[in-house]
Amino acid sequence: MKMLKTEDQVRDEAKIILGFNEIEKEIEQGTGQVTTFNQLGFKGINDKPDGWYFPNDTSKVSIILETKSEKEDLNNPKWEKELFKNIDIVATKYNKIVGILWNGKDIRVYKGKVEEISPAPTLQDKSHYIALYTQTKLDKDHIYEVTQKINNSLHFKFGMTDLQDRMIFTACALVAQRYNPKTGLQNLKNMNYSTFHTWIYSALAKAIEDDKRQNAKLEVLLEEYSSVRMAITEDQTAINEFIDNVCEIADLVNSDNWNGEDVMAIFFNEFNRYKGKADAGQVFTPDHITSFMYRLIGVNMNDRVLDGTCGSGAFLVKSMCNMIKEAGGVNTAKAKQIKSEQLFGIEMYRKVYALACANMMIHKDGKTNLAQMDAKSDEAGTWISDKNITKVLMNPPYERKYGCMAIVKNVLDNVPTGTKCAFILPDKKLEKDGGKKLLKDHTLTHIIKLPENLFFGVGVTTSIFVFETGTAQGTRNIKGYYIEDDGLETVKNKGRQDIKNKWNDIEDYWVKAIQDDNDDKYNTRQLINPKEHL
Repeated sequence: MKMLKTEDQVRDEAKIILGFNEIEKEIEQGTGQVTTFNQLGFKGINDKPDGWYFPNDTSKVSIILETKSEKEDLNNPKWEKELFKNIDIVATKYNKIVGILWNGKDIRVYKGKVEEISPAPTLQDKSHYIALYTQTKLDKDHIYEVTQKINNSLHFKFGMTDLQDRMIFTACALVAQRYNPKTGLQNLKNMNYSTFHTWIYSALAKAIEDDKRQNAKLEVLLEEYSSVRMAITEDQTAINEFIDNVCEIADLVNSDNWNGEDVMAIFFNEFNRYKGKADAGQVFTPDHITSFMYRLIGVNMNDRVLDGTCGSGAFLVKSMCNMIKEAGGVNTAKAKQIKSEQLFGIEMYRKVYALACANMMIHKDGKTNLAQMDAKSDEAGTWISDKNITKVLMNPPYERKYGCMAIVKNVLDNVPTGTKCAFILPDKKLEKDGGKKLLKDHTLTHIIKLPENLFFGVGVTTSIFVFETGTAQGTRNIKGYYIEDDGLETVKNKGRQDIKNKWNDIEDYWVKAIQDDNDDKYNTRQLINPKEHL
């Protein structure tokens, strides 16, 4: 029989996990049953906290810990009351207080006296709880402005006319700065282009050094960066402005503030502003649709997610963001596992693969499970079958010459039976290009038609096709829905934007409607006989 931890054991364990055993300047921190609040600077209060973190600067975040033995139920109201009493004491000096109830197994976390709905499932380092107060919302409009400055500067002041080269150069500069925030690009202002270019290369090489042991193809990122050529390199003012703008974007891609879409979706949207389709027949997936598809097939923090034609990595970055949020934040052990072991992408084209690597690196990790190969090949099939994938999110290249249906088939055939897979494909794609053959081995459960103007400037109408693998369709009908309006509007130089904040409610409605099989608001639900049409 397993021995349950005593309160003393729980407290000692908490001290190490939270980092309350560390000696830090101008910080009073520790655990115990002897030290009183009076000794910690709260005059006349003889109560004894189980654990504490008190900066000398009372404007900063404080932490108060209440521990119980493992046998105790944290839902007992008296334990919350006990914690709240200590929070009230701390509130006489601090405005920002995190309260933690922990019994070595279960945890409850409070911001002030407001309980966090989805805390990290296990106790974390104190930095995780401090971040509850330091998270801020990113200003998307400002990021657009800075990204436009970068794009225009590279195009007109550096003479870099190739769209993908501009993207690669900027992404690499951003990665280099993210990995060297204190000794980075700002130190290179007023230095010549050669010094600036060489530093970015060296910083990139260092960033991927360890991961190359697991994925040698990360070298492609360095090679593609090296191949970028500037027509104009003597404009020092332009170099300095580029540095300022990249550093500003890098500061905004702060892990605590990251929402998966806020920076990189805008970044890639801007660099593709005049080009709806990329060279390889790819259509860049709108951010709100990546969010919807993630929820549509029920991805969670324990899934192993594949995008077999990952492009710049939109689905993988969105999955990373949402999974880490569910796990309790970027400072959790689970977050590290998600980044290193649960996200998988394939991209055939070198430059786009390099961009995907850079995108994942900007968010620290995740790039070691990206493969450069042809998604319709036997090699890719073997690679996929090896990964024990549990969910698939994809927007493959649509045109027949790129082997769209062969890619879809290769993915469906090589993931485990019962895997949910969601693909964005042109309407009638399955019907026109022999897609019915897929139904001999797999089940098409849903077709969700997307708004006709979803892909701004591309001129293709699409639907989401949801499959469950390994079981033939048989006589089962397909459930169809039509999301006619996503609430987005076209904004000059920014594509389609949710300027009236309609999408969140629309997404919530459609996720629930499809899960409950009840579209009572729009009445678009229909049953489709796969023998008649798709």
